[in-house]
Amino acid sequence: MSDILFLHGSLHGAWCWRDMLPALTALGHSPRAMDMPSHGKDTTPLDQVTLDSCVASVVDQLGDNTVLVAHSWGGYPATLAADIAPEKIARIIYVCAYIPREGHSLVDMRKLAPRQPILKAIKRAADNKSYTVDPAHTREVFYQDCPEGTEDFALAHLTPQATLPQITPAKLGLGHTTCAKSYVRCLYDNAIPTEFQAEMVRDWPAKDVYEMPTSHSPFFSDPTGLAALINTILKE
Repeated sequence: MSDILFLHGSLHGAWCWRDMLPALTALGHSPRAMDMPSHGKDTTPLDQVTLDSCVASVVDQLGDNTVLVAHSWGGYPATLAADIAPEKIARIIYVCAYIPREGHSLVDMRKLAPRQPILKAIKRAADNKSYTVDPAHTREVFYQDCPEGTEDFALAHLTPQATLPQITPAKLGLGHTTCAKSYVRCLYDNAIPTEFQAEMVRDWPAKDVYEMPTSHSPFFSDPTGLAALINTILKE
């Protein structure tokens, strides 16, 4: 049995893992999900959210031997939390997530991709300090293969994303290099191009890279399949 902590991506919250928790509980694990600052039930004002505060929120939730499952932007705070407390992390499983590079912000990483399909779904605030989604493109970019009703559920829960944490360059230490890692590529991802996902793990051992034939949101489109894959990874 593993203590599994889910980290959501931009705009989302703990709520997006609703189908994963029972699926992994049924497999004998102890899954839980958290809200990073200003998302879900967390009431931190947007203008107070920083990359450091996001990382600290993850560190505060770590147990003695926690598996981090990080989606999309969640790859940043997951990796940086591992720099701070590597002894508390059993493994990081990146699910179509960004992997930080030294001196690169998340926005820098996004711009390295050969395509920018996510931009059509993003609506920037007038002050550029946050952004939300354009409902006209939400399904196409995030949920194109998800069950009917998923988009409505998401739109009722999505919250503005603070920009500052995502334009702050990562300062990497050595802690994350000592943690076991796995990566799940989503082959039909319309947010982070799947070929860029492959590029981010180009130097990883093949045994640590997995694939799912899903969109950017396998936790909605195939929660049973993602839970089974996580279970397989943790048994290897």
